[in-house]
Amino acid sequence: MTHSNNILVINGSYRDDGITDQAIEIAIAQLQQSGAKTEVINLRDYPIEFCLNCRECAMQPGETPGRCVLDDGMQALIDKIEASQAYILAAPTNFGSITALFKRFMERLVAYAYWPWDQPYPGFRKERSARKKAMLISSSAAPALFGRWLYGSSRQLRMTAKIIGADPVGTLFTGMISRQKHQRLAQQTADKARAMALKLLG
Repeated sequence: MTHSNNILVINGSYRDDGITDQAIEIAIAQLQQSGAKTEVINLRDYPIEFCLNCRECAMQPGETPGRCVLDDGMQALIDKIEASQAYILAAPTNFGSITALFKRFMERLVAYAYWPWDQPYPGFRKERSARKKAMLISSSAAPALFGRWLYGSSRQLRMTAKIIGADPVGTLFTGMISRQKHQRLAQQTADKARAMALKLLG
């Protein structure tokens, strides 16, 4: 079976070959085996500046994301987001939240909002568009159940999916990831990653 899906992976982990990278690699292998095309953006290597909070991009009307005043890699990344049929959004938990890398990217998604100065809150451009799908990946040093419900990572990843016009098919949340310096992903978690990746293909 082959699929025409282009799936974009946005990885907010700091560490090469950490738990997040391992989960992503397993999901990608399953997707490629099923005929999907994938592209990985590692935010640790990607040129995105901090949002200036000028709201210039949010002033531009229409369903298309507004264009930022900053000349960096964000516009190219938005073009990739728009051209993709599904997403893997990944960020481990640092100090109770997604990493600063992913948060910086998330703040730049204000381009997906229409928010003129006389409006008290933003309206999101993708609210009425056809919904895409997203797989969410996160982790924490706490047990998975506690980490998933006590920290903000899962909620922030779900919000990111909503802003870009996607509905999550599930969240792969791994707990107790700080017991070893070079910890390996458990087989049960790897199996869940494969199963969840297939849901992206629907």
